[in-house]
Amino acid sequence: MPTVTDKRRIFHDLHKSGCFVIPNPWDIGSARYLQRLGFKALATTSVGFAFQQAHPDHTISRDMTLAHLRTIVAATDLPVNADFEGGFAHDPAGVAENVRLAVETGVAGLSIEDLTGDKAKPLYDFDHAVARVRSARQAIDRTGGDTLLVGRSEGFGQAGAPDLDETIRRLKAYAAAGADCLYAPGVKTQEQIAAIVTAVAPKPVNMVIGAPIGLTVADVAALGVRRISLGCGLARAAWGGFMRAVKPIVEDGKFEGLAEAASWAELNSLFAEDRKARAKT
Repeated sequence: MPTVTDKRRIFHDLHKSGCFVIPNPWDIGSARYLQRLGFKALATTSVGFAFQQAHPDHTISRDMTLAHLRTIVAATDLPVNADFEGGFAHDPAGVAENVRLAVETGVAGLSIEDLTGDKAKPLYDFDHAVARVRSARQAIDRTGGDTLLVGRSEGFGQAGAPDLDETIRRLKAYAAAGADCLYAPGVKTQEQIAAIVTAVAPKPVNMVIGAPIGLTVADVAALGVRRISLGCGLARAAWGGFMRAVKPIVEDGKFEGLAEAASWAELNSLFAEDRKARAKT
C-alpha cells in the first residue's frame, strides 16, 4: 500500500506530461472497481456523494465531506483528488482552515471553486476569489506543500456566466496565486479549450466530460489538456440504470428493465478477487 506521500508524488508526476482520465467514484465499491480497471488516479464527486446521501447538490456539510474523503482515500491505493467545492467557507481564513482539514484526510489533491452559492451573485468578486485560492495554497504549504491545488472557475458551469475572457482572467490569477492545475467546468468547444490551455501554460488544465460531447480522449489530449475528469457522470449513469430498471415495475408491473443489470457472477467474482488482493498488501 503506497503511503500518502507516495500517492501525492505520483499524482504530481501524472500532471507533468501526457493526458490521463481521472474518473469519479462515489463509494468504496465504485472506487475499487475503477482501480481494478487500471485508472491511475481517482477524484471524488460532490454531486455523486450528495445523491448517495439523498441530498441535493451543495447541501453536504464540511464534516460529511471530510468523512467521505477519508473513506475513499482508505479504500484505494490510488491518489485521490477531492472535490472540495468552495472550501465550505466564504472568507479566506475559513477556506484555509478547511483545506488544512482536507489535507489531513490524505487526499493527493483538492479543488477550490469560485461559486458563491448565491443565485443573485453566483461568482465571488475577482479579488476575493483570488484571495481564497491564495489562502488555500498557503494552508497546503504549511502542511508540507505536496497536495496538488486545483483552481476552479464556474463561469461556464453552475454560475451560468459563460464569458471566456473572464474565465481566462480568473484561471491565470488562480495560477499566479498558487494553483497547480486549472479547471473551468462547462467549457466544451475545441476553440475554448485550446484558448484556456494556451493562456495558463505551462500549468496543466483539467477538463470535465460528463456526457458525450463528440470528443475522444485523443482529441482532448491533442488540445493540450493534461487531465480529464468525469464529474458526476458515472454516478448519474448508475442512477440512470437504476431508474430505468425500477420505473417500469412501478408503472407497468414489468421487469424488462432488469435485463441490462450487471452480472451477479461478474461482480461477485471481481470483489472476491479484490478482497484477496487487498488482504495480501
